[in-house]
Amino acid sequence: MPTGPSDADLRRILTATRVIAVVGVSPNPVRPSYYVARYLSLRGIRVIPVNPGHDGETLFGERVVARLSDIDAPVDMVDIFRRSDAVPPIVDEALGAFPDTLRTIWMQIGVINEEAAATARAAGVEVVQDRCPKIEYQRLFGELRKGGFATGVISSKL
Repeated sequence: MPTGPSDADLRRILTATRVIAVVGVSPNPVRPSYYVARYLSLRGIRVIPVNPGHDGETLFGERVVARLSDIDAPVDMVDIFRRSDAVPPIVDEALGAFPDTLRTIWMQIGVINEEAAATARAAGVEVVQDRCPKIEYQRLFGELRKGGFATGVISSKL
């Protein structure tokens, strides 16, 4: 079970975020990284794709960059689609690339790295691990109704 920010914190993070760098995004539309990034871009969030294997291509109206340090815009959130053991250098690069604007490090479902999380928190950056911003957005803002659910917010709490 994921731990970390409360629903109120997740709502605040998702509402305030305007620019997300998605590390490990794939141009393949059947890959989770693609459809999560596409969903976020369709919600009006600027999504900057980061994938060295596709540097220079275009996704979601943005040029794919090889590294976070190649981004020349302020970034609010870095969303990580990489193995847990690959996270520490990504967090280090993010902290160096966006020292004044980075507010959130988000690690996708199955991605947990406590060392990297501690580094980010020590720098004043919020951390979300083992969750998906697309799923959380849909859950917290009532979009699950479009999938056949009749609730605005799903909870396992009685």
